Amino acid sequence: MVRPMASGSPGIEPNRPIGPSAFGGRLRRHDPRAAHHRARTARLDARSLPGLPAAEPPIRSTADGAAVALLHRTAAVLLGELDELTDRLVGSLREQESAYRAAVVDPDELWQEVHESLENNVRAFLRPKETRESARLCSWRIGAQRAEQGMPLDALLHAFRLGGRIVWQGLVETATRREPEQAHLLVHVAADVWNFVDEHSGLIAEAYRQVQSRLTRRRHERMRALVGAVLDGAARIADVPAVAAALELPEFARYAVIAIAGGDRGACRGSGLPAKVAGARVVWHIGAESDRGIVLLGELDVEELASVLRVPAGTRAGISPAVGGLAALGSAGALAETALATCTRDGETALLHDHLPAAMALSCPELGAALIERSLGAVLALDEPDRASLLSTLAVWLDSDGSALRAGTRLFCHRNTVLNRLRRYEHLTGRSLNRPRDLVELSLAMEAHRVLG
Repeated sequence: MVRPMASGSPGIEPNRPIGPSAFGGRLRRHDPRAAHHRARTARLDARSLPGLPAAEPPIRSTADGAAVALLHRTAAVLLGELDELTDRLVGSLREQESAYRAAVVDPDELWQEVHESLENNVRAFLRPKETRESARLCSWRIGAQRAEQGMPLDALLHAFRLGGRIVWQGLVETATRREPEQAHLLVHVAADVWNFVDEHSGLIAEAYRQVQSRLTRRRHERMRALVGAVLDGAARIADVPAVAAALELPEFARYAVIAIAGGDRGACRGSGLPAKVAGARVVWHIGAESDRGIVLLGELDVEELASVLRVPAGTRAGISPAVGGLAALGSAGALAETALATCTRDGETALLHDHLPAAMALSCPELGAALIERSLGAVLALDEPDRASLLSTLAVWLDSDGSALRAGTRLFCHRNTVLNRLRRYEHLTGRSLNRPRDLVELSLAMEAHRVLG
């Protein structure tokens, strides 16, 4: 149970008579804007408010009849003084809460909102059953709308507590002024006053949280769309500055794109760059088959990025060359995907410039197939054992920079065996490994066969 607060509660000037305040000195009992405000907010209710939760059973008052009757009489008086109470609360809010002095808060709308909330509060003491649902909806709407505007929740809840204090102070002052011998009975209904405040503070907070959650989802969806558009090259040049601001990234800086695929992409996103890489920052875009990350390189080059990138088992990564700004990330994203496609084993990180022949074959599979047929067609027509032996020998020999001795060591055979297999290749294909053009075509064909199969 909330304890009743003294009439001189913190934040409210003690012993201040209820009347026109210094806040503009305005009385708005018949302000036609009130009806417009209610109509406008009713439309907002239907369009955008989250669903109002079902009400909990009301807490039954334990006060005796005399105390309840006094509460009814003083509340009826306060209904006629709502404009003054509203001025008072609005003035306190503007003095104590910077959020209520911000440009986003329209003064007239604030006044009407406070007036409606106070009216619901006071009427709840007179006809609790009839007014409860409209009062709950009012508080629910306030919480939702202020969340949309970005007002801090603490400021909003403080405002509602101030409203509760002003109503309590108004009840005490009215009873003391009009029925001083009975005023002490109000202590028996204090719990009813503060139960209202507690219930509606909870409603405001829940509506606020639901709208904040919805806004967060919208921001994430918008961020995802922005990142996807940049990586796909679909963002307009005129939109790039706005994209940079939304992503909190510089428009012109050194960037690379990481593409990752495999079964543990989440682990790679979560711990892909160790803490020591302080100059780098990654913004991820999650896709169906691969995830891509925009990397603000800072002082890193792409080789250093590849060396520090943690790629878990079961995952592969491709890294694009560095580019000079966000507008170039469309091509970088495509090159990162191409680099990823050159990976042939899990746990591998491929830099595009280390796999250009394979990347060329992947970029034009028809050209790759033509190279394979021209340089390896006769080898691929052999039986499996012969085919595998020649292909592995050619791959190891090329990887050994043309050294038959090193290739033999890696293949566990004599160098002459390597040379004999190379001569057999030349005999089958009619090509010469001493001719630079034939050697280049063989190297490209081997890479194409590796990635295209």
